[in-house]
Amino acid sequence: MSVKIISSAEAAGLIDSHQTGCSQGMGGNDVAEELLLELEKRFLETGEPRHLSWIHSSGQGDKGGKGLNHLAHEGLLDWIAGGHFNPAPRVQDLITHDKIQAYNLPQGVISHMFRDIAAKRPTITRIGLETFVDPRLEGGKLNGATTEDFTEIIEIGGMEYLHYKHLKLPDFAFLRGTYADERGNISMEKEACYLESLQAAQAVKNCGGRVFVQVRAVVPYGSLDVRKVHIPGTLVDYVVPVSSAENHMMTFDEQFNPGYCGDCRMLIRTAAGKRPLDAKKIICRRAAMELIPDAVINLGIGIPEGVGAVAEEEGLRDRLTLSIESGPVGGIPVSGIGFGASLNPECILDQSTQFDTYDGGGLDLAYLGLAEADREGNVNVSKFGPRIAGAGGFINITQATQNVIFCGTMTADGLKAAAAGGKLRIKQEGRVKKLVNQVQQITFSGRFSGKAGQHVLYITERAVFKLCHEGMTLIEIAPGVDLERDILGQMDFAPRISKDVKEMDPRIFRPERMGLRWQDMKR
Repeated sequence: MSVKIISSAEAAGLIDSHQTGCSQGMGGNDVAEELLLELEKRFLETGEPRHLSWIHSSGQGDKGGKGLNHLAHEGLLDWIAGGHFNPAPRVQDLITHDKIQAYNLPQGVISHMFRDIAAKRPTITRIGLETFVDPRLEGGKLNGATTEDFTEIIEIGGMEYLHYKHLKLPDFAFLRGTYADERGNISMEKEACYLESLQAAQAVKNCGGRVFVQVRAVVPYGSLDVRKVHIPGTLVDYVVPVSSAENHMMTFDEQFNPGYCGDCRMLIRTAAGKRPLDAKKIICRRAAMELIPDAVINLGIGIPEGVGAVAEEEGLRDRLTLSIESGPVGGIPVSGIGFGASLNPECILDQSTQFDTYDGGGLDLAYLGLAEADREGNVNVSKFGPRIAGAGGFINITQATQNVIFCGTMTADGLKAAAAGGKLRIKQEGRVKKLVNQVQQITFSGRFSGKAGQHVLYITERAVFKLCHEGMTLIEIAPGVDLERDILGQMDFAPRISKDVKEMDPRIFRPERMGLRWQDMKR
């Protein structure tokens, strides 16, 4: 083996124009920040390399200038295919203004694509059917500059599948590990998640490309615990010891947290009971009533994260296992820019393996955000006007999980709601209606879900809807609200109203604990 130890500047100098790169990371987790930083620096100083293409599964960045934001320069980046773009607003800006060609595909599909490229087999799955990645809709294309089809419909055994073509094969990978030995073996014991770093290295090497791995330090050969080696040296071309600890933070807001990687278990002090009884907590309280004992659950970022806090407050947490698409199983998912890590996880899987579980229906329950929904039960979380957030793992999770709960306020931008005495009062209505005639982009397909027989609820602070054959059906109303003014008047369509519509449980709207018990739950 001929592994070379070089600087990040030397690594950036080895990238040629017109190549296709790939990188790993989620938010600020496991991002090869110094390699991306030096690539940007070289381009700004020399104008090289030019016209790169890029493949990534999870969004990488801090919503500022880090991560994939380093690539966001006209002339440097020409083409990108990714699962999520929200942490990279500078890349979003290039996409919005048709400066680059861009595709958004399900995060799990791209994760599996790395594995499939390595094995030289096609990427075929039902994930994405009847959503915006379906070629009969948008085909995952994000702007007018993007014309080539990435997906096609095929039929196997009388069932429809999506074939995701491998339009670009990676020439190089920017990856990250904890330590490397002198033969290039890479350990990842100080990382919060592994994503598909191994699979990306396999894909690049089997395509004849070069693998660069940023590490904390290089250690003598034979000194690494073989059980902690995640990428063998046979898959590594260049080891890049980081020059600054600031470019190798565990997440973009924490230098290191031993509770994320299993170095130790951290004492958890929850403030769930002190959270004010606002619209978000009301939603999470109602959502918690759908919990299933001993369930494996995925909680989406945003309002759904609060379901875990309510479960803790109600004493239900011990019989739940939370998981994140990035790989952690168990523990408490980290919010904000650290999303992708979990505090005190029981296990950390490769992301592609985690999505094997998800795609096969291994989740018992999923709570996801409700950014926008329409009369057919379609949900959009990926595109809002010119802003392209991307689907992330949303499509994989919502299409393959039997019980799906969407959580969000009925209106946005200015909503003020107050709960007292078991009732809800809308003090000020939001300026933006979220229940619309037609969503801007279909990230979740109500029609596909109906055919799959999923149990789907849409929980807001004032009403609960269920997905039925006729579309969204109103099944519960908060005590104290007016049906016409506060619910129907804040929707762009008239939902079907259940014949036995009920009041939401008044305990939800009182400040004290609800007193939930497993034996009283609906399932």
